[in-house]
Amino acid sequence: MSTDFQDARVALGARLRELRDEAGLTGRAMADRTGWQQSKISKLETGRQTAQPADLDVWVEAVGRPDVSAELHAQLGGLETSYRSWRRQLSGGHRARQEEAVAETRRTKRIRAFESARVPGLLQTADYARHLLALNATFSESPRDTDEAVRTRMRRQEALYEPGRRFQFIVWEAALHVAVCPPVVMAAQLDRLVGAIGLDTIELGIIPLGAQLARTPAHGFWIYDDRLVIVETINAEMWLDSESDIALYSRAWDFLRRSAVYGHEAHRSIARVRMSLDIS
Repeated sequence: MSTDFQDARVALGARLRELRDEAGLTGRAMADRTGWQQSKISKLETGRQTAQPADLDVWVEAVGRPDVSAELHAQLGGLETSYRSWRRQLSGGHRARQEEAVAETRRTKRIRAFESARVPGLLQTADYARHLLALNATFSESPRDTDEAVRTRMRRQEALYEPGRRFQFIVWEAALHVAVCPPVVMAAQLDRLVGAIGLDTIELGIIPLGAQLARTPAHGFWIYDDRLVIVETINAEMWLDSESDIALYSRAWDFLRRSAVYGHEAHRSIARVRMSLDIS
């Protein structure tokens, strides 16, 4: 969880506690009025649990302060702008999130991306993307709109061929061994990566499994110009736009880049993986 998100959650909790104190209610009395466990009151007030919009409605009614409802909802809304749960984003399927990715890519001149467990979306073949999105839909129990999501992801890739843009990818070699699709599909995907090496707008680096690392590849992240970092976790995406977060992830990018190989060496790394596939 990002520090900015947790700080915002703690600040919201502090405001909730302030309202309870002003109403002269103890934690037990607040639990009685809301019908909640006292542990939930404590977790909300200390920032250990994220309030839901309905929770805020119950809270303002319990403390007799409907006038602060808009304030609390705005505070929660600002928090959720950075912390976007997959449950909410994928409630209607994957296509909407892919459309958002298209929009962010269009307004960005330079993208830096690091992936440790999969091929970057902008470099995926349609077949690879289809298998990956289908697996994600199964795990997240979201509606299956795989074909529409794949078409949108492929449309996003049109930006790779537009002059004036710069795409810099770093992929840990381990991602090329992850079996999210049949070997024949993975072989075509690896061929796609080799073809991308020669594009003027693309810089593709591979971190070999045996490389000496300047830092461990904790998780994937994307940097859009110097205005936004997007980080995916199992349950949510973090959209980080503070100067400190952007500087931190840019530094992580620089450290990972030191361990990557490019050009012919990257080609050889990909070729080694392809030769290991059983496509007979």
